[in-house]
Amino acid sequence: MIDVNKLLAQLLYNPSDPVLFNSAFFFYFFAVFLLCYLAVSRSQQGRVWVYTIFSLYFFYKACGFYVGLVVLSAIVDFNLSRWIYNTTSHQVKKSLLIFSIILNIGLLFYFKYTDFFIGIINDVTNGHITPLHLLLPIGISFYTFENLSYTIDVYRGEIKPVNRFMDYLFFLSFFPKLMMGPIVRAADFIPQIHQPYRLNGEDIGKGMALIVGGLFKKIVISDFIYQNFVQYIFDDPSKHTGLECLLGVYGYALVIYCDFSGYSDMAIGIARWTGFKIPANFDSPYQSSSITEFWRRWHISLSSWLRDYLYIPLGGNRKGKVRQYINLALTMLIGGFWHGASWNFIFWGGLHGAALAIDKVRIDSQKKRKTEMSGFGAGLMKVGGVLLTFHFVCFCWIFFKAATFHDAWSLIHQIVYDFQPGILMELYNGYTAVFWVMILGFVLHFLPAKAELKMAGVLGRMPLAGSIAIMVIFIWLLVQVKSTQPMIPIYFQF
Repeated sequence: MIDVNKLLAQLLYNPSDPVLFNSAFFFYFFAVFLLCYLAVSRSQQGRVWVYTIFSLYFFYKACGFYVGLVVLSAIVDFNLSRWIYNTTSHQVKKSLLIFSIILNIGLLFYFKYTDFFIGIINDVTNGHITPLHLLLPIGISFYTFENLSYTIDVYRGEIKPVNRFMDYLFFLSFFPKLMMGPIVRAADFIPQIHQPYRLNGEDIGKGMALIVGGLFKKIVISDFIYQNFVQYIFDDPSKHTGLECLLGVYGYALVIYCDFSGYSDMAIGIARWTGFKIPANFDSPYQSSSITEFWRRWHISLSSWLRDYLYIPLGGNRKGKVRQYINLALTMLIGGFWHGASWNFIFWGGLHGAALAIDKVRIDSQKKRKTEMSGFGAGLMKVGGVLLTFHFVCFCWIFFKAATFHDAWSLIHQIVYDFQPGILMELYNGYTAVFWVMILGFVLHFLPAKAELKMAGVLGRMPLAGSIAIMVIFIWLLVQVKSTQPMIPIYFQF
């Protein structure tokens, strides 16, 4: 006998149980979606309608009636972009673009930063303005950036606006990337809507490798390390020795990478299975030998968005070296603020901005001196660069993760003044499984890219029954190690 009330409770939005790629609900949702999608796969408009309806429902399950904001954003920017494209007056074009930017940024600002600035006003004026305590609509930072890039690209004449509203709503609401990215450009995505749906062995293999790998990163590595070690360290660093704090920071570096890149990989894999190719969002960032390289490999869609729509409009490198360094620092400062309404994020962005500017000075100096090392010396420099970059990034992660500045400095204080290396074996005995998972995570991270390609190739050559069997076995294994409490992805809050 079916319990209708229980079934309805599962189908309706529940704030304490948002739908995630690694939730049981998602597997049923995705199975039903695939059946419907395949049923209309020969009709381009059928695919658009089915995908959009399921995407909007997925978003409703994640954040309730905030789904209306996505539809409203789509209506506004669909029409504004068409007016920008059709008008012959440059002044009108510019005014419409400015209106679009104000509207999109205003919406983001209202939900994300209102309380932050109310707090500043209260601090400065000794005022008592009551914070609004608004709930942040999930994914608003990501679809706001997609809206902005779309209208800006139309204004620049780089793309033509879409003719059908449903095509634009489909692009904006595409559920694999709606809540946590990657940030997808309309110029890359919309042409794929009109292509026939064809799936080959490479798509199946690559998609499966991304989904399986993403789930492994998220559940087996990130969630396990966080729940069993990292959260204890960051909850109150003053209670732990410097060695524990240092290992906690290394652990968090792995947690945030596996959490976000795992979710991105799943999004890209799911998109691939449904006929859409989304560019990679991560490229083994801890292998970087400089901070400049790190930002080419970390959250690639955000880095390239900030470069194209903020750094270059600010002047980029066209207005002299000093101005370029300022533009780099300013871009990262704003990038930090994009992550959240907190001085911690601003400081984190400022640190990266300063490091990028200093690294740019180094690169320019090397170019002037025309000195290039080779052989053993170059290898040594490369290893040194990787270690230095990794530790600088870890240092910045402390401020990104810590709840307050006090907590961040408390953790640093423990590492500097209370290291206690003698407790290493005692620590190992207490967290043996965690440390082995950490070692596994870093070893996998430093594997060459061709190992991943080989795995995708093997999966792609398997018969369909074999692929399904692997997927079922893998999901069963994940259920065995999955925690009972849902682990909300870190970038869910952004």
